Amino acid sequence: MLSKQHKLFIMKIISLFSVVRGYNIFIIVLAQYLSAIFILAPEKNSLTILLDFKLFIIVLASSLTIASGYIINNFYDSKKDFINRPNKSMLDRLVSQKTKLNVYFTLNFIVAFLAVFVSWRACLFFSVYIFLIWYYSHRIKKYPIIGNLTAAVLAVLPFFAILLYYKNLYEVIFGHATFLFLLLLIREMIKDLENIKGDLLNDYKTIPIVYGEVISKKIITVLTISTLIPVYVLIEIFDVGYMDIYFYSCLIILIFFLLKLWKSNSKTDYLLLHNILKFLILAGVFCIIFIKPIVLWRGIKLLF
Repeated sequence: MLSKQHKLFIMKIISLFSVVRGYNIFIIVLAQYLSAIFILAPEKNSLTILLDFKLFIIVLASSLTIASGYIINNFYDSKKDFINRPNKSMLDRLVSQKTKLNVYFTLNFIVAFLAVFVSWRACLFFSVYIFLIWYYSHRIKKYPIIGNLTAAVLAVLPFFAILLYYKNLYEVIFGHATFLFLLLLIREMIKDLENIKGDLLNDYKTIPIVYGEVISKKIITVLTISTLIPVYVLIEIFDVGYMDIYFYSCLIILIFFLLKLWKSNSKTDYLLLHNILKFLILAGVFCIIFIKPIVLWRGIKLLF
């Protein structure tokens, strides 16, 4: 039987995992490696990429930076989250604010230390990334439009860390990044609709609070229709292999998404829309494999 101290320690670990959203970080790590293997360096052996130490350092630094970002975001949003997500907030509060700050600064120090081993460019990139996350959490996120845009940009930046490492401007990655950016931006705006009560009580100037829910829905509709542009570019101009099936499926799902959006008027409705977008983003990560399945097959043959 575990003692009370051991149980409390385990609960605090679970709480910290909840704060840093470990499941999200795992998906980002997977997306970075899949992007490197299937988009940025398909000519290389996949095992070579997986064993690339400097790439591992960049992925690790990205993960730790994102984890620290979630911590500082949780630190500033504790009151709002207590209203919008009471169950998760209760779990997150098992770890004190002081401990969260200590972990935050420790992670950032480790990131800076690791980045030096890659290059001064990597060190500069992650230093700026850390600052932007802090400034967003501290100030920018409370303002409409710019807060949503900044959140989406910060979510896409880890992929540019990989781009920086390969020192090549692959045009196709900008197509994927634009599509992902639009999905993330739409998700941020759906979150504003979902969390309107907590935002209002904590003086957050989000789009639905400042301009109203109808305007917010109109902007989301325009952004959703705008996804047609990167989808067209990726399918018609670049070679995305069998991933075109994913993009066509996304367009169909997004049509139903818009129909549901204009019928939504409750937190439950917006939560469903939020989960639809999370599914599309998650599915997109795994569908990267379909760009060049032969790369995966070559890797399997080498293993066996």
